[in-house]
Amino acid sequence: MKDQRKTEIKVGLLFVIGVILFIWILGWAKNLSLASKEKSLTVRFNNVAGLEVGDNVTINGVRKGHVEDISGKDDYVLVKLLLDNDVDLRKDAKFAISMTDLMGGKKVDISPGVSAEQLNYQHIQDGTFYADVASVMSMLGSSQDDLLETIKDVKITLNSLNKYLTDQQLNEDIKSSVSNLSELTKKLNVMIDENRESVKKLTANSVELTNDAKDFIANNKSDMSQTIKEAVEVLKNTDSLVVKVNSLADEIKNKQNNIGKVLYDEKVYNNLTESLQQVNELTKIIIKQLKEKGFKVDAKIDLF
Repeated sequence: MKDQRKTEIKVGLLFVIGVILFIWILGWAKNLSLASKEKSLTVRFNNVAGLEVGDNVTINGVRKGHVEDISGKDDYVLVKLLLDNDVDLRKDAKFAISMTDLMGGKKVDISPGVSAEQLNYQHIQDGTFYADVASVMSMLGSSQDDLLETIKDVKITLNSLNKYLTDQQLNEDIKSSVSNLSELTKKLNVMIDENRESVKKLTANSVELTNDAKDFIANNKSDMSQTIKEAVEVLKNTDSLVVKVNSLADEIKNKQNNIGKVLYDEKVYNNLTESLQQVNELTKIIIKQLKEKGFKVDAKIDLF
């Protein structure tokens, strides 16, 4: 009877331990926890591409939570994350969906950021989706026609290039050009060797001329400075003279001096015109008398 009782107790203990292990394994697999020590955060993605509830959330590659809920909207998807209580995210944290393996598994990877301000867990954060193998294959499938056209164009280009490079006349021309270039190089080397001394003398003369010029400038620096100063003074005087001439011209035009009064006085101008007309008439009379009977003077002089 006692042995049977012990057996029942052992079976009961094993059953309880099995249940506890089962619950623990289930909680670990489903990311369940009896204690409320997790932080909730919602991230908005344009595409989740196979992300499922329960998938891991990692921070710099370390597992720190899981996906609790996924809800699709019109043009975006909201993913609710549950994070461990010790997670510390900054305001510039980055969220991305990436692959865990080649079989298509997904995870949400978080870069915690370095900002001094802490992340507001109540606000919806924006995330990025990194294209996986399936997405890449889908994009390649959609651009298959363009890829085939590109390959055809490349093939045509290569064929044309091959024909161009295998052209016998082109090869002969290239060989001839290379040969001519080689011959020209040889002649240039010979010319340089033959005129090496002349080049040296020319260089030496240039150096000597430069030194002479430097010495001339150094020896006549004071004279050149004086000459420049005098030239500047002459320019100043010339400017002053021009100003005075302009002032004189303005005075003449405005009749502020005798020359201006003579040139621009209308009365003087009329008298001068009248005098010229009288002289002209007198000249005509004298010429007429000289041609006819001679010059006749009819003048009455009363001395007293």
